[in-house]
Amino acid sequence: MPLVGKHIVLGITGGIAAYKTPALVRQLTSQGADVQVVMTHGAAQFVTATTLQAVSGKPVRSDLWDSAAEAAMGHIELARWADCIVVAPATAHTLARLAHGMADDLLTAMSLAATCPIVVAPAMNHMMWKHPATQRNVERLRGDGVRIVGPGDGPQACGEFGPGRMLEPETLCGELSRLFGPSPLAGKRVLITAGPTREPIDPVRYISNHSSGKQGFAVAEAARDAGAEVILISGPVALPTPVGTTRIDVTTAQQMHDAVTQRLDTCDIFIGVAAVADFRPTQSSAHKIKKKSAAGLSLELVQNPDIIATVARSNTRPIVVGFAAETEDTVANARTKLVRKGLDMIVVNDVSDQRIGFNSNDNAVTVITADGEDRIDIGTKSEIARAIIDRVARAVERAASSRRAGSATRVSDSGTVSG
Repeated sequence: MPLVGKHIVLGITGGIAAYKTPALVRQLTSQGADVQVVMTHGAAQFVTATTLQAVSGKPVRSDLWDSAAEAAMGHIELARWADCIVVAPATAHTLARLAHGMADDLLTAMSLAATCPIVVAPAMNHMMWKHPATQRNVERLRGDGVRIVGPGDGPQACGEFGPGRMLEPETLCGELSRLFGPSPLAGKRVLITAGPTREPIDPVRYISNHSSGKQGFAVAEAARDAGAEVILISGPVALPTPVGTTRIDVTTAQQMHDAVTQRLDTCDIFIGVAAVADFRPTQSSAHKIKKKSAAGLSLELVQNPDIIATVARSNTRPIVVGFAAETEDTVANARTKLVRKGLDMIVVNDVSDQRIGFNSNDNAVTVITADGEDRIDIGTKSEIARAIIDRVARAVERAASSRRAGSATRVSDSGTVSG
């Protein structure tokens, strides 16, 4: 079991979802984890230290100035002891404090001193979760390498409905098991494209699309978490580089094509998430085109290189995963693309659905292979990315098994092995 012997610090903050934490501690300890609870003063309004001590078997910690702690520096002691810090529930206030590096209580000071993974399970009213300030804080935490799990959708304590529920204890335990579990892509190099491309018309205008890069960056994080070495080739986006990945910035489709082909020889898996412009102007004006000279302006377009088809035809062909953004006949159109371009897998979503279209934080996709279709229902783009990488890892294992079987057959047929 992945959690056996793991030291987990559970940070509980002042939200109503704190009532779930005794069950979470029980789940973690039943799977072999050693759990130390750290509570904020707000958390004590919702759950008692006595209950948490009873289920964890350890006195609850809450005081930054605990003179009984090792050298009176409990935050350092806990940060070094922990294999993982889990903050659940994480209120909007806690997210803001963690994102901005505040260290005015035991939980935040310990988190700032930690080198272990930090997992945060947000819980708050859905309007607080959707507020731009909260979303900025979440993105900053992701950029710092913090793993955000949830929140889930559903009825809330305030009587309203929407995203903001803390994930259930069983789900959180599953996320932690994944964190400490096997790394299915260990030793693999994954090349990922993300974001849009921009095709210049003149120095101030260009042809592009609405891609934010969020899904591609989430796929990069999921591949990294699965143990892969990740190279992320990104068009122009306003996103921080995922910690532990190598990022290469490009602007045009041709630049993205060149960046990909230069790195194909050492690539095991290629995942083309980028929304690459299909066409570019034949010529780009060296100077801004003026209105007075643009009456009836026509642009002559030429087709851009097909990056994913180039990868699929390469001599050192990796496993190739494509993405398709469709607005009608999504599965049929994607399957046609899978066959026409010779892909191993294609992931399609319906961008006409405003819940999951461009710039949304959520997505819902169908994964298509030669063997069938697999629907992944709506979730955050990080959740969707992890589900996709799980399927990619299985495809890698199937390919490896086929090679091993083929090698064994060739050896047997050669007559060089006797049983």
